[in-house]
Amino acid sequence: MVSPLQVSTERPSTGPVVAPSTGSRARGWLGVPVQRWRQITQAGFFLLFILAPVLDIFRLDLNVKHFIFFGLDWTLGLDDFLAGRASAAQASLNIVLRGFLPLLAIGGTLIYVSWKWGRLYCGWLCPHFSIVETINQTLRRAIGKQSLWDAKRLPARNPDGTETKHDAIWWFAVIPLVICCAILWAVVLLTYLLPPSEIYGNIFHWTLTRNQTIFLTAGSIAFFVEFMFARHLFCRYACAVGFFQSLAWMANDKAMVVGFKREQAKDCSTCFSACDHVCPMRLTPRNVKRMMFACVQCGQCVDACDHTQESNPNGTLLNWVNDIRAESEASFNVRTARTIMIKQVPDAQSGEAKE
Repeated sequence: MVSPLQVSTERPSTGPVVAPSTGSRARGWLGVPVQRWRQITQAGFFLLFILAPVLDIFRLDLNVKHFIFFGLDWTLGLDDFLAGRASAAQASLNIVLRGFLPLLAIGGTLIYVSWKWGRLYCGWLCPHFSIVETINQTLRRAIGKQSLWDAKRLPARNPDGTETKHDAIWWFAVIPLVICCAILWAVVLLTYLLPPSEIYGNIFHWTLTRNQTIFLTAGSIAFFVEFMFARHLFCRYACAVGFFQSLAWMANDKAMVVGFKREQAKDCSTCFSACDHVCPMRLTPRNVKRMMFACVQCGQCVDACDHTQESNPNGTLLNWVNDIRAESEASFNVRTARTIMIKQVPDAQSGEAKE
């Protein structure tokens, strides 16, 4: 599997001979647009995040002091040991089977996926990132920027030719949206710690306990500040899950990455840096991999290039790539990346090397 999307063929290029790209076009599996697939996976995981404690799929119940997994008590089995009904050997085995191995399986899977394909969880599943993108687009309609800290407004023109003009009236959507997301986030997190029926029942009847009220108030304020002022900054610099995914990804020079056809860089003159403007992490997709450390593989830059270069006979300049092309993106700087790209590659017809 090269990427989570459908692989397409390269169009002829007049530039130097390079290894074939293995990226994706605007349409992915079953002909459904890539971004539509991403919206579906994000929406599905967001619902799962909210409903998991309600349906007892997964939560930590502080009342009983252990995890609930698919309706079953998930403990380390130490109660029997403390009560003298189990030996030390049995207790040790329970710790390994019920604690260490599940954590190893989950962590190992996340690291392997990240090592091979990058931060797919962040860009395709993470419920926090879903909120980040939603607020980004709403804020853009209010002030023309995806973040309060962006130095310049984005062009009104979108890569697909439509326009998104900013209007201050959208602040009446931004503030309520951020408040609702902050409260929802605080409530959902509390349901992972206490029985959801208790929390939602207390909210409905206005009978929250003192500690519950403090948690929801402090959590809502903290999340409001984060969602309002530091959304993508949290993803880039403070999220431990994202950081370790990026570390695993950077360790693999052949991992899937957004590749830039530097031999066609002159074609960028016909564009308005659309790929830079659409990136929700505020990165520059045409840069080398080490400068894209926080890339979440959302593919919005790839789609933007597809749109703006649609009439280019040489094809688009950004694609998901791996193997040889990915190695060029893993170079320390652009000059080295270009050198790797023009190395000899096997001729698919004769098996001979060519320049």
